[in-house]
Amino acid sequence: MPKVTQQYRDARRDQILGAARRCFLRDGFHSASMQDLFAEAGLSAGAVYRYFASKDEVIVAIAEQNMREVLAMMREVAEGTPGRSLGEVMAGLMGLVQARDSDGDLGGTAVLVWAEALRNPLLARQLRELLTRMGDELAALVAEHQRAGQLPATVAADAVARTLVSMMGGYILQLTMLGPDAVAGVPDAVRALWPAAPAGPVS
Repeated sequence: MPKVTQQYRDARRDQILGAARRCFLRDGFHSASMQDLFAEAGLSAGAVYRYFASKDEVIVAIAEQNMREVLAMMREVAEGTPGRSLGEVMAGLMGLVQARDSDGDLGGTAVLVWAEALRNPLLARQLRELLTRMGDELAALVAEHQRAGQLPATVAADAVARTLVSMMGGYILQLTMLGPDAVAGVPDAVRALWPAAPAGPVS
């Protein structure tokens, strides 16, 4: 039997998660069954259960995937715009989030996961762990920018990171519930609230 590569396993896992997103967005977490997921993915039960033991595991994986994508976008913008203000970084991130949402409905699945976490203790605990990890990684990124003089050092890096997480959560919620036109002016507003810092080290 040919050896299954990691690339193949990753692609199959993404195929299952993509099918799950479509099912959950169409029917909701409670109405969508694992049988619906099998049919949507075009895979047997055994093929899906090889990657995920339950629907809850699929939901948690989607939550983790969403957060990883937002964090990766944050790093991409922050590292690709050295010397830019925090407002510019956040505005760029919002643009990437909106583009990702239009391609794969990131916002819709995020809102579903947040709501499900209110009634599912396992998901709530894992979501808290993911949020903590995301906040810690963002705090490390903020600290790097503070040391480089790109962000003020008068506020704790973890507080800035939590502010960024809160802002992006609110942006994603409004993007999902109200549509892109309703948040079209938010990136410019963020730039105005956090203008470019003066040249030289920021203290």
